[in-house]
Amino acid sequence: MVELECLPYGAGQAGEGVCLLVRMGPYRILLDCGLQDVSPLVVDADRSLPADLVLCTHAHLDHARGLLALHQAFPQLPIYASEVTTELLPFNWPELDPAEIPPFCQALPWRSPIEFQEGLTAELWPAGHLPGAAAFLLTYTTPHRTYTVFYTGDCFLSNSRLVEGFPLEELRGLRPDVLIVEGSYGTSRHPRRRQQENQLAERVSQAITEGYSVLLPTPTLGLGQELLMLLRSHHHFTGRDLNIWVSGTVAAACDAYIQLLPHLPTTVQNFAQHQPLFWDERVRPRVRRLHTDPIGTAEELRTGDLQPPCIILTDATADLSQYCRPGNGPWLLMLPQQLVTIHSSSDEPFLAERSQRHRQLVLSQSRTVEKKLQAEIRSGRLAVETYLLADHCDGPGTTQLIHNLRPQHVVFVHSSPTYLSDLTSLDELHNRYHLHSPASGTVVELPVGETFLQPAAPETSYEGELTELGTVVTITLPDAITVDTRWHNFADTGLIEARWQGEELVLRGLPQWELLTQGSDRPAPVTLDCCGNCQHYRGQRCWNQTSPLFDFKVAPEGYCPVFEPIHPESPSSSSPLSNTLTGDLEGLNSDDEPELN
Repeated sequence: MVELECLPYGAGQAGEGVCLLVRMGPYRILLDCGLQDVSPLVVDADRSLPADLVLCTHAHLDHARGLLALHQAFPQLPIYASEVTTELLPFNWPELDPAEIPPFCQALPWRSPIEFQEGLTAELWPAGHLPGAAAFLLTYTTPHRTYTVFYTGDCFLSNSRLVEGFPLEELRGLRPDVLIVEGSYGTSRHPRRRQQENQLAERVSQAITEGYSVLLPTPTLGLGQELLMLLRSHHHFTGRDLNIWVSGTVAAACDAYIQLLPHLPTTVQNFAQHQPLFWDERVRPRVRRLHTDPIGTAEELRTGDLQPPCIILTDATADLSQYCRPGNGPWLLMLPQQLVTIHSSSDEPFLAERSQRHRQLVLSQSRTVEKKLQAEIRSGRLAVETYLLADHCDGPGTTQLIHNLRPQHVVFVHSSPTYLSDLTSLDELHNRYHLHSPASGTVVELPVGETFLQPAAPETSYEGELTELGTVVTITLPDAITVDTRWHNFADTGLIEARWQGEELVLRGLPQWELLTQGSDRPAPVTLDCCGNCQHYRGQRCWNQTSPLFDFKVAPEGYCPVFEPIHPESPSSSSPLSNTLTGDLEGLNSDDEPELN
C-alpha cells in the first residue's frame, strides 16, 4: 500500500478555497479548510472524524472560513495553527460577535516538532505572506523509513512591510518526499517588492496632486494594513497635509495588528516605539478611522469632514457608491490585480499592459465594480485602475523554492488550471520532479522511491544594475560573484562576449586560446587597438610597409607601434554587430563590484 496520498476537497482552482486531506500511513491530516460548504467532509466522515487533526496555515478566507462549521460538526476534532493565526481567525466570520466564537483553535510554537500521534509530528515554519502564516513539515516515522510532507500554504520569499519572508536559507536541502506548494501567479515574473511599492506610491501621489481622491478596497487582512504602512512611511507622503481614512473590517484588523505587535518584525516594533502604528492625528499624513452608521454609511460623508483630496481604505465588499458620488469627486478607484483576476468574468488574468479600452471593459465586468458606479465611470468622474502588490511567490520564486527544497513529488494547488498547467509544463521542473496538479475530489497517490535521483543543487544567482552612459553600457554585479572558482576563467583576459538568447542576454568570457587562434573571423572589440581594427589589415596579413609585421600573417588581436585605427575620429563607432557584442572587464579593487562594459 502507498504510504502517502493527497485528496483535495478544495484545490483552490476556482475560488473554491483550499482543503487538502493528506494520508501518511494510518494517519489523516486535513490541511486548511477554506470551503464555504463543509458538507463533503461530513458526508465522507460517515459518523466518524474526517481526519485525525486539522492544521491551518493562516487566517485568510480561502484557507480558514470553513473551520468554524467544521468545529461545530466535529467538536472533538483538534485544530491547530500559529498563535497569531488563532487571534486573527474570527475575522472570517464578521457577522458573528467575537464573543460567540469559541476558541476552538490551539496554538503551536514555531520551529518545534510536536508529536500528535505515535510516529507523527508536525513543525511550523514562517511562510511570509501574512502575520502568523505558517508552512508545515509533517513527518511520519516507521521502523523501515521516515516519510516527510512539506506544505507551504500561501508563502512569499520577500519581506513586506509587516511580515518577514519565508526563511529559505534555513530549509535549503530539506529533501521532503512531497512538497505541496501554491502556484497563485503561475510562471509570471514580477518586479521586486520595493519596486512595486514605489510604483504604487508614485501613482497615488500623482493622483492626489491632480486633485483626485483615491479609493482602495482591500481584503480584511494583509493587503489593507500593508498599504496603510506604505502610505504612512513612503517619502512621497511623509509630512504631506493629507487624510487617510480607514473603514470597516480593515480598520478592525488594524486594531488586531496593534494587539499583535510583539509578534511583528523588529523593525515594525521599533517604528511603533516612536509613533502609533496606524491611528495618528498628529503626524502627517493623518490616519483616521472612518465611522459608519448602522446602515453602513460613513458619518463623515454627512458631516462634511471627508474633504477631498484624500485616501480611503475600505472593505473589498463595501458599497463603493457611497464615496463616489456626484459633487465630491473626482475619484480614482484602484483595485489590486488579485481581485480583478479572481472576480473578472473573463477567463484570462488581468495584464497591466493591455489597452485602456480592454482594461475598462474587464473592470466594468468585474463584480468588484458595482453597476451603480458605471454612470460615474462613463462621466469621467471616476477612473478605475489596477496595481500590483504581490504577496505570493511569482514563477521564479516558486521554482527557486522547489529547487532549494528538492522534493521527489511536487503537488501544485491554489491557482487557475491554466497557471498550474504552465508550471507543470516547465522543463526545469518536469525533468527533475514528479509533478501533480489535482482537481478537487481526485486522489493522488505519492509513491516514494528509495533511490530517487535528486536534482543538482541550484546555481546561485546574482542581481546587479545596468547603466547606459552615451555609447557605453555598464553592468555592475556584486563582488560575491568573484568567490566562485569559475570567475578566474571568466575574467582571464578581461574581455567578454554578449549575445542574445531569446529574450535573455548571455555573457561569456573570452579565453586566451580563443584570442590566439589563427584565422579567427571573430570581430575584435571596437575600442581595442589591435590588427583587426587597423586600416592596413587585410586578408589576415599586414600591408603597412612601415610596420615590422609587414607581409606577415598575423592574428586580428596582434598589435604594432604604427597601428592606425579604421575610424580615427570615432574609435567606438565600428559597424554594428548583428548577434555578438564584445566588451572589457575592468580591473577591480578589493572594494569594487565587477563592472562589465
